[in-house]
Amino acid sequence: MPYIKIWIHLIFSTKNREALITKENKSEIIEHIKINAKEKEIYIDFINGVKDHIHILLSLGSEQNIAKVVQLIKGESSFWINKNKISKTKFEWQDEYIALSVSGTIIDKVRDYIKNQEDHHRIKTFEEEYENFISKINQFG
Repeated sequence: MPYIKIWIHLIFSTKNREALITKENKSEIIEHIKINAKEKEIYIDFINGVKDHIHILLSLGSEQNIAKVVQLIKGESSFWINKNKISKTKFEWQDEYIALSVSGTIIDKVRDYIKNQEDHHRIKTFEEEYENFISKINQFG
């Protein structure tokens, strides 16, 4: 069996960046994403989010690719949220997402970044965070 450790920092938002992730439903949504991922053999190391987006640190398995993992997480979770009326209005994820490879040497920094989303977004909006990620990516290629 091959040994593969490919770390991905995945970020995706609610449709139109609506504030659909509330204090009341956040832990239930995150817990469901973790349970569903485990059932589908998607390894989630760390997950957190704020009102309009989610950050996930995950590791891809040998038979997985980013597009399929994202589809499994987003598609199933939005279906489950709507079926169980977890959100007061129709819940959808934005089609777009960011998936960044992460070096094993900075995993703890990425975990801390994800863990501290509430503090981070007191001073920076998701739009600013998104633009910052994109500009850093474009610096390297």
